[in-house]
Amino acid sequence: MILITGGTGFLGAHLAAHLLEEGDEVILLARSKQGLSAADRVGRLLDWLGVAANRKKNVHLVEGRLEHPGLGLEPDDSALISREIDEIVHCASSTSFAERRRAEVEAVNLDGLRHVLDLAERSRCRRFHFISTAYVAGINSGHCLEELVRPAAFTNVYEETKCRAEWLASERCAKAGLRLSIYRPSIVYGHSETGRSLLFNALYYPVRTALFLKNLYETDIRERGGWRAAEMGVRLDGDGWTVMPIRIMAEDGGGVNVVPVDFFVRAFGAIRERAVDGGIFQVVNSRRTRIEDIIEYTQALFHIRGIMVCPAQDMEGKPRNALEEVFETYLEAYRPYLRDRRIFGAEKAGPILDDKGIRCPDLTFDIFKRCLDYAVQCGWGTRLFRG
Repeated sequence: MILITGGTGFLGAHLAAHLLEEGDEVILLARSKQGLSAADRVGRLLDWLGVAANRKKNVHLVEGRLEHPGLGLEPDDSALISREIDEIVHCASSTSFAERRRAEVEAVNLDGLRHVLDLAERSRCRRFHFISTAYVAGINSGHCLEELVRPAAFTNVYEETKCRAEWLASERCAKAGLRLSIYRPSIVYGHSETGRSLLFNALYYPVRTALFLKNLYETDIRERGGWRAAEMGVRLDGDGWTVMPIRIMAEDGGGVNVVPVDFFVRAFGAIRERAVDGGIFQVVNSRRTRIEDIIEYTQALFHIRGIMVCPAQDMEGKPRNALEEVFETYLEAYRPYLRDRRIFGAEKAGPILDDKGIRCPDLTFDIFKRCLDYAVQCGWGTRLFRG
């Protein structure tokens, strides 16, 4: 039996569905949220993921909270987990980048991990799967290896705490005799074939911001005379496209490393099957997606012109215009990733995936369109479970 933390989150939910499809029995640690019981949340997710009725019978739900010692479990649930689990897949984490939320991020990413490891040590569990991130590499412009690292600096508190969590898991698992596998995905977006997703941050956020500004100033032009749009340099072309003069600073040769969730799930399954003794595995794309391509896709899909990439030197002495200032404010947390030159190696994960015929698809326009069409259709998640 496998315990999954974060099973109502993006990656955790997909991994739970995968393990259920493989015939495993799964215990999901979940909690009530936003007026929905844990059972309701899990039921809606399993329906959305298309888990068959006969597989749902293999789901055991326990209510708990990661931040609480003992995970806040009832005695019977704690006894069930200690007695039955063979593996733990620890997906739960806080992905906030905000330094002002450091205490919350540390409570989830570090204290929460300690509590899960405490449970693992007093149970029959022998394998511990930790979902980390490739960005534990910290501020780095070189080749990032599949090994424990201690970078001098990090882009944000999320990267920092996930790196500290890897060391914590490694030390505790070695001491307890648990076989530890660390999975480091890069930026994960929706399903490459269906476009469906449960989460709309990261890759989606800059696109959503551009579309928000487009709709805002188009409405101003069509309904209010357009003087606010004019102040920002926004106008409509004769063919109805919206011109938005925005320069985005990016590094030559840089880009973003993105993988679809279906690739991540298949990679996890293959690594879990083959790497029974554990290890560190970077689940990444062998090729980065250029910022120029994402801008091209965005403009073509949403009928926008005027957004362009500029090297840092080309922006020196040329102050940002009003629209660029607004755009930069929204994207402040993501700015370092638009200038990313980190190269993530997959010397351990790569051969396993190659042997299984698992290849990460590049982010083409067709895949981008499927994913963004779905995002807009479900209101960026606000209408996710309606209808």
